[in-house]
Amino acid sequence: MAVSVRSFAKINIGLRIGPLREDGYHELRTIYQTIALHDTVRVDVSKGVGIEIHCKDPRVPNDETNTCWRVADRVLRALKTRGKVRITIEKSLPVQGGMGAASSNAVATLLGLEKALKQSLPAEDRLRIASEVGSDLPLFLIGGTVLGTGRGEQVYPLEDLPAFHCVIATPEVGVSTPAAFADWDKKAGTASDGKSKIAGKTKLTGMELTNNAGSDKINTFSQTVYEWLNGSTFTPTGVPSKGWDRAEALLLDLVRTGIENDFESVVFPKYPAIREVKRVLERSGAKYVSLSGSGSTVYAFFQGPEVAAKAVKLLQDNDIPAQATLTLPRAQYWKEMFPRK
Repeated sequence: MAVSVRSFAKINIGLRIGPLREDGYHELRTIYQTIALHDTVRVDVSKGVGIEIHCKDPRVPNDETNTCWRVADRVLRALKTRGKVRITIEKSLPVQGGMGAASSNAVATLLGLEKALKQSLPAEDRLRIASEVGSDLPLFLIGGTVLGTGRGEQVYPLEDLPAFHCVIATPEVGVSTPAAFADWDKKAGTASDGKSKIAGKTKLTGMELTNNAGSDKINTFSQTVYEWLNGSTFTPTGVPSKGWDRAEALLLDLVRTGIENDFESVVFPKYPAIREVKRVLERSGAKYVSLSGSGSTVYAFFQGPEVAAKAVKLLQDNDIPAQATLTLPRAQYWKEMFPRK
């Protein structure tokens, strides 16, 4: 039986890069937020053995380096079953765009394979498989607004933020996440050989790998987000925001608290075209603009669909791929994951 699964994207609302840990990964703090843009993953299981990956986009690997392949292999072994698995990925999301597309595809494969086999893994096995394959995968087992810690794989569901009108702009520039981490290490004066094997992982050299500023920024971000997400919102005048529209108050707080993505400090100098996209969105009336992940996607929150649509048109008129969408709360994320026939 063929099973189709919508593979939704994510954005990062703030991302703090901390010190390198003993395992070679950077300590991270971020808020993940799923959005309505998606790929579609179709999983077919038939008699035989083997895993096949099919995608028209030549940038998507079709061998065991593909996250979908790696997840499917682990699911089959965990369920102690066999079969010929065919995974077809219909791409709409950018490759190397900072929207978690490959990770989302992999989780969609996991869920689709369970449904095709009519077997379900325990929640702890799902999470184990996801975290083994990649740091961004576990968030897609929760959806909505999610706190990410550790190397990003330790995830905690948060109270969903209100649905925001969102513009996604993705310049046709591929940003390598391992290279971005290496650039961050150089900027922060840390030691790294720059040869990351996977996202966020570098080899330890025995030298000083971080400074106090990194940890301080992590702690400040954690405290700010905690207060922000638990309703301690204030107007620009310092008056508690009772009576304000919650979405509007939260947008104001994003600006007031200075929640930002650390990758911007190394990605923007290297890719000026991405920085210019942020400037265009800021001039278009966006309430909050940020790089997502290590890029190249830049997103912006708007207070209404009309101003968001104008921003999309402005970007498209300048040959920058852009589209309007909405953030996707957790209940809606799961409701819309499996398309109705």
